[in-house]
Amino acid sequence: MTNPPDPGLRRTLGASDAVVVGLGSMLGAGIFAALAPAAGAAGSGLLLGLAAAAVVAYCNADSSARLAALYPASGGTYVYGRERLGDFWGYLAGWAFVVGKTASCAAMALTVGAYVWPGQAHAVAVGAVVLVTAVDYGGVQKSAWVTRVIVGVVLAVLASVVVVCLTSGEAGFGRLDTGAEGGAGGVLQAAGLLFFAFAGYARIATLGEEVRDPARTIPRAVRVALGVTLAVYAVVAVAVLSVLGARELGESSAPLADAVRAAGVSGLAPVVRAGAAVAALGSLLALLLGVSRTTLAMARDRHLPGALAAVHPRSRVPHRAELAVGVVVAVLAATVDVRGAIGFSSFGVLTYYAVANASAWTLGPGVVARVVPVVGLAGCLVLAFSLPAVSVVVGAAVLGGGVAAYGARKVWGRRKARGGR
Repeated sequence: MTNPPDPGLRRTLGASDAVVVGLGSMLGAGIFAALAPAAGAAGSGLLLGLAAAAVVAYCNADSSARLAALYPASGGTYVYGRERLGDFWGYLAGWAFVVGKTASCAAMALTVGAYVWPGQAHAVAVGAVVLVTAVDYGGVQKSAWVTRVIVGVVLAVLASVVVVCLTSGEAGFGRLDTGAEGGAGGVLQAAGLLFFAFAGYARIATLGEEVRDPARTIPRAVRVALGVTLAVYAVVAVAVLSVLGARELGESSAPLADAVRAAGVSGLAPVVRAGAAVAALGSLLALLLGVSRTTLAMARDRHLPGALAAVHPRSRVPHRAELAVGVVVAVLAATVDVRGAIGFSSFGVLTYYAVANASAWTLGPGVVARVVPVVGLAGCLVLAFSLPAVSVVVGAAVLGGGVAAYGARKVWGRRKARGGR
């Protein structure tokens, strides 16, 4: 008796849907979770860190867009590394993405908890994971529709914060001085932490099998989503810094809410807290989509259990992968710390994009075609090793464990093949 054929994923997402998925992932992550620890690292050099993160993100986005147009399949850089550099590099990228972005999911769930009910942040975070997993299970089109609503709400809240801060009598643009008390190391560490916020455009590439006309749609959506996000980040960072200053921002657990209070509009703080929770939910929704699709691609190649490659015949989503990722994220959300999760996530995702840039370098000759991937690769490595020491050590250990598992699997496969002859 043969198994029924894999029904495959369905191409239902248009260009605007793809842009919204990227925005939903990026806006929730950076504005409400990464600004404070970045300010703590760089001080008044926060804006320099944001600029450095943006340059690396642009290079990564350009490399990812070119590769996605050529390989429009679920899995993103896992597929690109495998096809351009070899099986090991694809595996390393996929493993780095899955573990790094699983930590991102936990960070976003904890951000929901911190804004909704600070005293019970872990319990709320687990509930958020269950809710978002259920939405993702219903199909990618439903997820895109929900994300569209969330992005609209978040942009309205952020616009209110910017207007309130920049028009208040408390705004002082002398606080924007980029003297960078933390030095070059602090600026680079801030850039690495802020990169956590920019990495959402990967969600677009990992949905390659569910986007219509992917060769045109994915590159455009990646660039548009990154450009909009950079503009929003820059404006919000300037507004919040002008009111709080780098030191107070670095010590804040809810910086945007604290900023509107400092601007003299305390009544807006509950709205900002609600907007932060909604933004983090949107980010969590998009992140779970991306992690489950990379898990699907790795399971198809038996780098992860083959059962996770199943696609639901009706909703056409990788339902087992989504459920497995949801369970792991729920466990992490119940146990980890949000700032530690951000650093660990950044290390894994920077490794992922290092492989993407190395893959893009192989696409063809030409100065421009080669310079962007080289800058992106060097930037990823520098930022990865500029992160807090604990993030680097733990991240390297987890990636090393994945490499060891890959090697053991290869050795076992060769022994089994010899035994069968």
